[in-house]
Amino acid sequence: METKGVHFILELSGCDPDIINNLEQVRKILTEAAIRANAEILQVVFHKFSPQGISGVVVISESHLSVHTWPEHSYAALDIYTCGLDTKPQKACEYIINSFRAKDVFITTLSRGEFENGLYKHKLSQKEVHKGEDKIEKLDVVS
Repeated sequence: METKGVHFILELSGCDPDIINNLEQVRKILTEAAIRANAEILQVVFHKFSPQGISGVVVISESHLSVHTWPEHSYAALDIYTCGLDTKPQKACEYIINSFRAKDVFITTLSRGEFENGLYKHKLSQKEVHKGEDKIEKLDVVS
């Protein structure tokens, strides 16, 4: 069934706290992730909290990439949502996971905008894709 878009919800634990508390690094990582996803960047907005933590969004023509970090817990929460056939959101996810040096990764995937019986619906799948390894090579999360 054709979908309008795919939405990845990432729970990243064991991240490098120095990386996820560095505003410029986080901004650069998410911007590069959008580029690797073959997305068109429209706007980039990030904010550093005191004493720690970052929230930000990369608005793309195809939707958005957003992040919220808790360096004191080595944790980052992200949403990667893209529409269309030309984007590669898995590439964005792989790049972010590796760049944040996440040790444990849990991904919820929503296939959004599935049209059935006159209604738009979504399909949900969840998967722990990475546990304690240094680097993830390829995500296989879309069902």
